[in-house]
Amino acid sequence: MRCQCDMEESEDVPKDFIKLKCEKLSVDEVSELVVSPYCGAVSLFIGTTRNNFEGKKVIHLEYEAYTSMAETEIKKICRNVRQKWPSVKHIAVHHRLGVVPITEASVIIAVSSPHRAESLEAVMYCINTLKASVPIWKKEIYDDEYSWKENKECFWANSEK
Repeated sequence: MRCQCDMEESEDVPKDFIKLKCEKLSVDEVSELVVSPYCGAVSLFIGTTRNNFEGKKVIHLEYEAYTSMAETEIKKICRNVRQKWPSVKHIAVHHRLGVVPITEASVIIAVSSPHRAESLEAVMYCINTLKASVPIWKKEIYDDEYSWKENKECFWANSEK
């Protein structure tokens, strides 16, 4: 028979929560996924749609993804986080697809760790790597036109050039 503390320990194994969806993202849902009794830090990044870009009025954003490849690349990011910051407990990466209105979240990343430094560094690594390597495309819709935004550092976007 195991004692209660052994059961709690085994139930709180590190987990990755990856989701690409068309519905509105929830900061509460994402942050609750990574909370752990073993961690004193939960760090969040929330990327939202702003109403302007280079002097143009943005109406909304639209995201498309190569979903299976995007999920695979996000899993790689999570593995790399665990190698760089072994104390990280849980990681959640939720990205919205389809139309994202002004002020709504396009991406939410949450990381828990025993101390703040690791979770803050891991969140920054996650968003920077996601923007550079995950096949998710952003289309900005302006008042009178639209523009696709390329991930400039992305290996798959530049592989055919």
